[in-house]
Amino acid sequence: MPETAYANLRINAKGELLHHYGDHVHLSADPLALTWLARLCEPTCQQPEVNNIVRRLYRGLVRGVINDSFPRRNVRMATRMAALTDKGHYEGVVIDPDVEVTTVDVARAGILPSMVCFEALNEILTPGKVRQDHLMMNRTTDAMDRVTGADMHAAKIAGPIDGRLLLIPDPMGATGGSLCKAIDYYHNVVGGQPKHIFALNLIVTPEFIRNLTETFSGKVSIFAYRLDRGFSSDDILQTVPGERWGDERGLNDIQYIVPGAGGMGEVMNNALS
Repeated sequence: MPETAYANLRINAKGELLHHYGDHVHLSADPLALTWLARLCEPTCQQPEVNNIVRRLYRGLVRGVINDSFPRRNVRMATRMAALTDKGHYEGVVIDPDVEVTTVDVARAGILPSMVCFEALNEILTPGKVRQDHLMMNRTTDAMDRVTGADMHAAKIAGPIDGRLLLIPDPMGATGGSLCKAIDYYHNVVGGQPKHIFALNLIVTPEFIRNLTETFSGKVSIFAYRLDRGFSSDDILQTVPGERWGDERGLNDIQYIVPGAGGMGEVMNNALS
């Protein structure tokens, strides 16, 4: 039987997909975004359409993170009517422009998503408070092509992360190994503690959510458009996501997401063999 979560789009009080993974997990219930993502995953979707859709989706995803989790402040700002009347002011909430943020490019699938987030953040925050770091990583596999972890090859880190919001945009949240490796690098090599960490993914699996939740105890917030658990049994696919979390499966035997989108690093860089 097919997945039911997206056939019915049952939503919670925040307008997100209903699930039982915890408050740190935010799964979109945006039909337009799901439409674009479905097209992105189709075999006939090629460049330049691929990157155009990725840009569109990440503009929306980073907006969701900002609206949900970024600090705010109250302001009194003059409008063009202020010259005519003392009532010509907006008084209310805006995003605090002085929040310090780092977005992390995990090459290679994360190059474009990170740049999209970096540019969007510079549009609303004080530019000097926003920076982009770069990590060169790749999955490691065994003789059976099963994922065994992730290797770090190089890093370009522009400064400390103490007190900063750390955004890691990476399209496919499969096992969580690369993300854990990236966060460990900041904690153990760069040093310091970010104010909070956000994973921004197009698709995630139950295994990815479990790995991050168990490793970081909810200190990483996950924002994603779609949960894929296609290797779960038929009866599991009829349940609310997370209701029987231990029985959910979204990865095949070589840790690719099902139904997924294939290798987005290869797709986005025209590196398919």
